[in-house]
Amino acid sequence: MENTTNTVDGWPDSGRLAGVDYGTVRIGVALCDPSRTWTNPLETYTRKGPEQDRQYFLRITKENQIGGWVLGLPIHCDGRESVKSKEVREFAKWLRDETDRPVRFIDERYTTALANRMLRDLELTHKQRKKQLDKIAAHIILESYLDSTKQPHFEPLPLEDV
Repeated sequence: MENTTNTVDGWPDSGRLAGVDYGTVRIGVALCDPSRTWTNPLETYTRKGPEQDRQYFLRITKENQIGGWVLGLPIHCDGRESVKSKEVREFAKWLRDETDRPVRFIDERYTTALANRMLRDLELTHKQRKKQLDKIAAHIILESYLDSTKQPHFEPLPLEDV
């Protein structure tokens, strides 16, 4: 399925998106269906190095026909960006350049706490929760993004500094 892109910023108007919960050790990835109706956790990727990471993201982009990336942007409770925000923005630029797909951000405040709560409710062991946490957080990030796009005055966070 080919994506239709928005001429303003290259963002696809339709097609599959991937949500990303960025971490320096592990990265959670989730996908939505091409109609952007539902989301599903895909996997937690353990980073291995620049070339292996590049190959991983190129592979899942192709295999899943990803049209764009939605990254959770860590923001303090008062709305200021964190030190981690800068790292996520650098990763986003790298991801955009390596996969040739546009990137958008969504405020990821409380997504890890929500993911932890969801996993605790499933009565998983600590080890099982840790294994699932990042991809569940990515799922929440992508679902939040898709829900927010249905709001009349939705504006995604820009790739450049806010």
